[in-house]
Amino acid sequence: MHDISIVIPLLNEKESLPELEEWIVRVMTQNNYSYEIIFIDDGSSDGSWETIQQLASKNSQIKGIKFRRNYGKSAALNIGFAESNAKVIITMDADLQDSPDEIPELYKKITEGQFDMVSGWKKKRYDPITKTLPTKLFNWATRKMSGIYLHDFNCGLKAYSHDVVKNIEVYGEMHRYIPVIAKSAGFKKIGEQVVEHRARKYGTTKFGLDRFVNGFLDLLTIFFMGKFGKKPMHFFGVYGLLSFIIGVCIALYIIIDKLIHLMNHKPAPLVADSPLFYLGLVTMIIGVQLFLAGFLGELISRSSGERNQYSVSEKINL
Repeated sequence: MHDISIVIPLLNEKESLPELEEWIVRVMTQNNYSYEIIFIDDGSSDGSWETIQQLASKNSQIKGIKFRRNYGKSAALNIGFAESNAKVIITMDADLQDSPDEIPELYKKITEGQFDMVSGWKKKRYDPITKTLPTKLFNWATRKMSGIYLHDFNCGLKAYSHDVVKNIEVYGEMHRYIPVIAKSAGFKKIGEQVVEHRARKYGTTKFGLDRFVNGFLDLLTIFFMGKFGKKPMHFFGVYGLLSFIIGVCIALYIIIDKLIHLMNHKPAPLVADSPLFYLGLVTMIIGVQLFLAGFLGELISRSSGERNQYSVSEKINL
């Protein structure tokens, strides 16, 4: 097992790869680390794969994986984690905005047992306000919902213990929520390190405003799956039952009100003329639908091959 696996997802970063590889090798050599570099080409069209092949022919510590098309950063990280074989796994972007000089300190924080994972914090950024302002809003919302007080969830420069990457799954666009995923898997020692943010030297940014809308939806997904993924009835059943009871109470109120009018020989309003009638009907229907959603969720959950997969930290005599 190596000391460090460096997982680098990339898309059209041909110009930066030789410089990045040289920089990483220099840091590894200076600190006498055994290492592997895993480049994941996420469907590049600029010749990045050919550059990776050339680098691998000169350095046997380089591994390369090429996707047939662009699947996204989460897919690249997930397959990189699966292929890694080291005590500490470092992830970083390929655009030279992450500095390999940060690796020794990140490695130290993991190996000394302080943290299960450490996330970089680019305290001083060189991005335009159109990127930094939404990022701050995104990080604030994630902190509030997850209870993990990191300043920069989306920083590509992170360090993980071997156990973390082998017990989590990253998919969709969940890479920005890896700390949240790790916490839900039982890894609660999550730290932060201020890291250098370098201005982009080559290529163009892959940033898009749509990622914040998708990111918020992904956060809701992770929150729900982490808490109710194996027990959906506990969510849908509770709210479905509550909604149905509210509807029944409204219906009883309308019925009792009509009976009181009839007993007092007063003109009784038509039930269908009351807005409460439709409110009660809708809440009862919603309650039944939520309850059925929970029931179907339980059936799917119990049929899943992962229903009894859990994160185990240690074993004795097994």
